[in-house]
Amino acid sequence: MRRFVTLFVVALCLVLSAVTAFAQAPAAQGPDFAALVKHLGGKSFAARLNAVRALGETGDARAVRVLEAMLGRNLYATTDGRVVIGEKKGDAYALRDAATGADAGSAPSGELSMVRTNNRLRNEINSALGTLVLMSDDPDRRRKAAVEVFKSRPKDAIPALERAVARETDAGVKQTMALALAATRLEHGADRAERLDAVRMLEGSADDETTALLRGLVSRRADGGFSEADEVVRAAAQKALTVIESRREMWDFAGKLFQGVSLGSVLLLAAIGLAITFGVMGVINMAHGEMVMLGAYTTFVIQEIFRAYAPDAFDASIVVAIPAAFCVAGAFGIAIERGIIRFLYGRPLETLLATWGLSLILQQLVRTVFGPTNREVGNPSWMTGAIELPGGVLLTHNRLWIILFSLAVLGMLALVLKRTQFGLQMRAVTQNRRMAGAMGIPTGRVDAMTFGLGSGIAGVGGVALSQIDNVSPNLGQTYIVNSFMVVVFGGVGNLLGTLVGATTLGVVNKFLESWSGAVMAKILVLVAVILFIQKRPTGLFALKGRAVEQ
Repeated sequence: MRRFVTLFVVALCLVLSAVTAFAQAPAAQGPDFAALVKHLGGKSFAARLNAVRALGETGDARAVRVLEAMLGRNLYATTDGRVVIGEKKGDAYALRDAATGADAGSAPSGELSMVRTNNRLRNEINSALGTLVLMSDDPDRRRKAAVEVFKSRPKDAIPALERAVARETDAGVKQTMALALAATRLEHGADRAERLDAVRMLEGSADDETTALLRGLVSRRADGGFSEADEVVRAAAQKALTVIESRREMWDFAGKLFQGVSLGSVLLLAAIGLAITFGVMGVINMAHGEMVMLGAYTTFVIQEIFRAYAPDAFDASIVVAIPAAFCVAGAFGIAIERGIIRFLYGRPLETLLATWGLSLILQQLVRTVFGPTNREVGNPSWMTGAIELPGGVLLTHNRLWIILFSLAVLGMLALVLKRTQFGLQMRAVTQNRRMAGAMGIPTGRVDAMTFGLGSGIAGVGGVALSQIDNVSPNLGQTYIVNSFMVVVFGGVGNLLGTLVGATTLGVVNKFLESWSGAVMAKILVLVAVILFIQKRPTGLFALKGRAVEQ
């Protein structure tokens, strides 16, 4: 019995010794991390390259710190052979040990030698970082790492990608990782079925990197020593490329359509006030663009007040600026009608010259008060950012809000004209001024209020334009010609015609730009409008009424 107990104790001691030795031998689990870091400080680029690859394969989170420092030119080798991360502090560098992160004192620049990189080494560092950061706690870093791996497609990243895809919980990041895995397998995989699955996975993407990868595969020559399996994969890639190109064309069309509608909404805001002053009153107001400018500068002033006295409420500044711009521009409009326009009714040439001179005066007034340079008008947070669609199509929030805002302004104006007493009087004066006056309608006051309404709406348009364009004294001149084109093309004085005209001209202009360039597109649109007016002088939609038809 005593012999049995002795043997048991000896065996137990042997087992414990083996376990202890195994636990104390981390080098057996893989390359020593500190030794790999030390290789980075060597003079041989080949040694550094191998060390970078090995660090990427360790999966050690400490390697991220070291490689990022190397990429940022903050990794140094000291004269005594240490590899440290340095941060310049005055005339010296504060040092941390690259392997452990511990404080390593400080040293002057003369005692440090930067660990230099070349293009090949930087590519390897990016690839290694992409693999390491796949396991980060930050979803955004994981997504960026997957994108980096997709671009470099290193063969040794496949196992890490497989593990990352299996454990990923964020759907968007997982999709990006799956695409990176498919691209890497397509590049390095030996199994035909696996590569075909990768092609099918990539077929669902439409970005430039995927297209370039598939094009590179398709362009390989059949007589280059490729096997029959390679030809099958290449045929599948060609089919996927055709599907992707078709999808890209569809998204490109959608992007241009959005840009055209966005431009149309801008033209609508600039022209909707002119549809009243020119279309309804028959006044050629060359200072209409300056009403837009006044609205934009009112927005600037309101934002400066919020920045100075209520910075936390800055997002509400645009809401306050809308009624303020309407009142400022509307007041200027009433003053212009009472002081100049009412003496020139029935004399279109004199009206044109007078308002053109007025536009120059207003521009100079703004230059005197605010200066000739552009003024900064910020976007509130809820108008910042964009919705990204497949194919690289961006729907910016400020443009989306302006589209909705222009439709809302048009709808409210239609309600004013159709459902209010002022709208009824304005339509009566437009259709037959003498009959309206004989029935007791104060035509002079209606004229002033109508001109003020059109100018006020132009000021509201300036609020919206300040969110996408430079606020300068010349802001109104950019849109005055386009505004007249919209009103004449859609039908003088017709709100539906203004909407259709602005949208049509905006969309046509954007599609022509991709074919002929921005300047030629504007010329072609202008020529087309002139030819259209020759055939249909009243525009798309004409006003009805005894006075109009005479």
